[in-house]
Amino acid sequence: MFIPTKTGEAAARELRVRSGMTWRGILAGLVGSLVLGVGAVYGTMQIRGSYMDIDFSTAGAVFLFFILVGIINSVLGRLRRSWALSPAELITAYAMMVVASAIPTMGFTAQILSIISSPSYYANATNRWGEIIAPHLKPWAVPHGKETIRAFYEGMPGGATIPWMAWIKPLLAWMPLMISLYVVMICMMVLIRRQWADRERLAYPITQLPTDMVGEPTFWKNRLMWAGFLIPFAIGSLIGLHYYYPSIPMLNLVWRFPWFRSLETLVLRISLPMIGFLYLVNLDTLFSLWFFNLVAQMVRGTLNIMAVEFKGFISPYGSPSPIFGYLGMGAMIALVLVGLRTARPHLKEVWRKVIGKGPQIDDSGEILPYRQAFVGMTLGLVVMAVWLSMSGIPPLALALFLAAAFLLFYGLTRVVVESGMAEAVASTIAPGIVTAAFGTSVAGQQGMAALGLTYVWTADIRTFVMASAAHNLKMAETVPGRRRGLFWAMLLAIAVTMASTLWLTIYLAYHRGAINLNSWFFNGGPIAAYTWVGDRITNPVPPSGIGWALMGSGFAFMTFLMYMRQTFLWWPFHPIGFCIGTTWIMDELWFTCFLAWFFKFLIVRYGGLRQFRNFRPFFLGLILGQFVCNGMWLIIDGLTGQQGNQIFWI
Repeated sequence: MFIPTKTGEAAARELRVRSGMTWRGILAGLVGSLVLGVGAVYGTMQIRGSYMDIDFSTAGAVFLFFILVGIINSVLGRLRRSWALSPAELITAYAMMVVASAIPTMGFTAQILSIISSPSYYANATNRWGEIIAPHLKPWAVPHGKETIRAFYEGMPGGATIPWMAWIKPLLAWMPLMISLYVVMICMMVLIRRQWADRERLAYPITQLPTDMVGEPTFWKNRLMWAGFLIPFAIGSLIGLHYYYPSIPMLNLVWRFPWFRSLETLVLRISLPMIGFLYLVNLDTLFSLWFFNLVAQMVRGTLNIMAVEFKGFISPYGSPSPIFGYLGMGAMIALVLVGLRTARPHLKEVWRKVIGKGPQIDDSGEILPYRQAFVGMTLGLVVMAVWLSMSGIPPLALALFLAAAFLLFYGLTRVVVESGMAEAVASTIAPGIVTAAFGTSVAGQQGMAALGLTYVWTADIRTFVMASAAHNLKMAETVPGRRRGLFWAMLLAIAVTMASTLWLTIYLAYHRGAINLNSWFFNGGPIAAYTWVGDRITNPVPPSGIGWALMGSGFAFMTFLMYMRQTFLWWPFHPIGFCIGTTWIMDELWFTCFLAWFFKFLIVRYGGLRQFRNFRPFFLGLILGQFVCNGMWLIIDGLTGQQGNQIFWI
């Protein structure tokens, strides 16, 4: 990569001019966000290849950053030194692409279009959604017209035009909620950044690859990095070529074995980029992730053999067993509350700054002053509460739901920031745990239907803006000079991505039929959401005493793990392993965690810190090689018209 360098007074003058936020960095970020949004939607819906935006790894942003830094910026710099973007400008552009990654499909666009329309399209005499769900949905929150919605799912006839207004009205009605949600998430991360990054010194593994790409002079010349790059690139290319030419052999990196009398399935999956991320995490965390998952699988298998069934269904997402859903929720509550208790000194300083009394903490290095961040968070929560109340959620259920939702967002962000689990989910979801723990009467029939609408942003989520913002604020530390414009740059990237992805998804749906696009987003996901809603309306459940006991047990055990880790250096278990180790995605990735732990253990045990650092570029190369390969094959498939050539999932 070409990074412009100068010496003497000229270099100092240019640094002053181009440090911090510049229009060039923001423009590059906007272009990248637009390309990412359109490309991710087209790749997921039309090409149906590798997912580039559904996880915290932000694969699409990494791929575009590789092109921007390694190719475009290098060419610009060689043509004229002043044309090349500075490291600060590159980080600005990348931060905008990272937050844009939380919008196109899993984070917002595909979820909202299917969730607000599926009760009408999939209603039939068997599920009775037209009778028990549709009447409770507010008219301003959903599209109308049977033919309009049918054409969306099945494609419109030749010569017809897209009924844009049928979608624009409800989508505009959703904007106050979603923009407020994103503002609250960013402001929360501004208020807690110093505690996580400076005081607790969390690892932020996901930020290390992009910062090395622009800030480590030897990164692009390191042979170990390119060796790591070539492994997933070659394996992925074999998979891609095999799709075109079946005679070409391919390497299988996933094996499934039945165990516990075939009642459970043991998955051995090698995810090369996840090995790269996890190498940057401490050994206790890695050990705990795979250890607690194996324990959970064994417990589930044993209970199945003994025919022990717990009927306290929470939701279709999270942990495969409701027992571990409750335990994991209790663990997440402990993680958040104990973490906030540890952060009390910092939060007191922030509060004094907000009210303007006592010793004043310096917040000049933040992207927002603490007072503005607090006001933004408070007003955003008020707008969200008003919107959700208007949608039909009663006050008590609303308070419980918002508390559960942001507890899960905050806790899962902490998990990703600390553990490097770029593909992670919580053990349960907010609407599910509220109705399971407090009973469906807390919401009522109309409230249950309104909670179904919240599946847009609180249910099947593997990426969200809070985690993107947390990583962006960490990367912003490398940007010299003013950083205040980053807040508005992130909102601008969100707005551009929302507009472009909504337009393209609606366009593709009406021309090809949504049911012919991605089957999960327009069939499996919305059906799962409203099957849950319909079941809760027709079969109300009381508060779960067993669920409360399990949550209490999870809280107590998580607190014990956190106490032991803080008190005894020899304690081998990290609490995060228990918090998320029981989820379905860990069933898929436990073996990858084991391999990362094993490789790092050998390197540190026999090579020490020096060899850990020497091998670090190799593992960063595993991440970069996989995501570049994914992006390259999406482009090839798009040019050739092939569909379903999925190089990588998780």
